[in-house]
Amino acid sequence: MLFEHYIQKGSKNLRMGFTTGSCAALAAKAAALMLFTGEYVEKVSIITPKGLTVEVPVLETKLGIGYAGCAVQKDAGDDPDVTDGALVYAEVRKTKRGFISIDGGKGIGRVTRAGLDQPVGAAAINRVPRLMIEKAVREVCEHYDYEGGLDIIISIPKGVELARRTFNPKLGIEGGISVLGTSGIVEPQSTQALIDCIGIELRALAAEGKRNIVITPGNYGEGFIKENPFLANAPIVKCSNYIGEALDFAVASGFEKILLVGHIGKLVKVAGGIMNTHSAVADCRMELLALHAALAGAEREMLNELLAAVSTDAGLEILFDCGLQEAVMLSLTQSIQKHLERRVGKEVLVGAVFFSNVYGKLGQTTTAAALIDSFILDS
Repeated sequence: MLFEHYIQKGSKNLRMGFTTGSCAALAAKAAALMLFTGEYVEKVSIITPKGLTVEVPVLETKLGIGYAGCAVQKDAGDDPDVTDGALVYAEVRKTKRGFISIDGGKGIGRVTRAGLDQPVGAAAINRVPRLMIEKAVREVCEHYDYEGGLDIIISIPKGVELARRTFNPKLGIEGGISVLGTSGIVEPQSTQALIDCIGIELRALAAEGKRNIVITPGNYGEGFIKENPFLANAPIVKCSNYIGEALDFAVASGFEKILLVGHIGKLVKVAGGIMNTHSAVADCRMELLALHAALAGAEREMLNELLAAVSTDAGLEILFDCGLQEAVMLSLTQSIQKHLERRVGKEVLVGAVFFSNVYGKLGQTTTAAALIDSFILDS
């Protein structure tokens, strides 16, 4: 592979990789180039949403009348990704419809339940990878002054087998894996190295004199923070699934005020006292939503619907339809606050804000307003 970027995790340098979404965009771009030039392509590159350029060899090329196809090999770097090494194929055909159509072929799962990134019946190619594929192919169309349409089929033949090692069947994605990724890049998640890195980052900020900190699990939380000007200048540390360790490091480093900002899919677990939110450790999101719905007076039928929901957004839709969302969110905030205070102790002011990508901000604990005001005053 021609992609060589590294990230420091504690004392280790770990090689980053690229997502299945990047693979699909690379393969689609290469196939489009072959379609318009009539020549085989040996390598192809894209700029990922993270801003890093990925350039890779093009494999298993084929050209026919009105179509072209090829494959790109997934490289997860030093991350233990089940799709590492899999071939991601794209086939591109000209059409007269005037728009770009993206669908899934062999090994790409189909969405069978509501509440996921794509609607029921659609190929499990998430929104950001779809945008990446379309952007990559449009660049080729514009270069060759092509204004017609294209049909793009993404396939991962090993996807049927690989899906058995993922949560897809449980989520309601059948027949293969999902094409995922929000940044286009895979950052290695070596557990101890990542935890060490969180501690190093917090200690470094404390050494600069910072005493107030925002902690967020990942990209969703970081994106939400950037869209809300009241936290624009706050120091932010991403903690992945290791909320408990991040809180411990923050307290030990001398931080006096800690605001946890995250997607409800992560923070609902904190309401159950779960401080490592990795799904392999604890995946009781719907059980906790159902518990707090029961406390709010939900009937048995509704509780069964919540337990059967495939995502927190699907669960939220049920709560909104029944008019119980405010009561449940309030109950969750109280429980989150209790567990956060238990973890950090009485000497630190701690609070949380949680949100959904579909419904926006959902709730904040009683201390959150004062914490937000402190960040505004510090800016």
